[in-house]
Amino acid sequence: MNNRTYSPKASEIERKWYIIDATDKSLGRVATEAARLLKGKHKPTYTTHMDVGDNVIIVNCKDAVLTGHKLEQKVYRHHSGYIGGMKEVVAKDMMSNTPEKAMFLAIKGMLPHNKLGRQMIKKLRVYAGSEHEQAAQKPEVWEVK
Repeated sequence: MNNRTYSPKASEIERKWYIIDATDKSLGRVATEAARLLKGKHKPTYTTHMDVGDNVIIVNCKDAVLTGHKLEQKVYRHHSGYIGGMKEVVAKDMMSNTPEKAMFLAIKGMLPHNKLGRQMIKKLRVYAGSEHEQAAQKPEVWEVK
């Protein structure tokens, strides 16, 4: 009887490419599915200490929806590090100017905040429109429920 826990080696990890269409879908729902795919939680070989996730392409971020009053009330903040360097952008402006950044930040916040998370986020490609540059990878369509 073998009581050992299976742990995949780096050479055994198979990475697929998935494409998610964000048209008329909630930004948060798309972000959670993307984070799940990037982590590899949909695979039976998932382990918390390894990056076993797949590559994800998200298209049509400009058509993603924010529910409730988030467009007017949600504020994205970052600090330059200098005195008085707080920068604030309302979600309405972020979605009209750089919707791919809003999606990227939502997904980044759902990944681990360490070296592993920084490695996972490199497998993400986000596009505001329907055109993407990864056609050669033959991505499979992933449907968000």
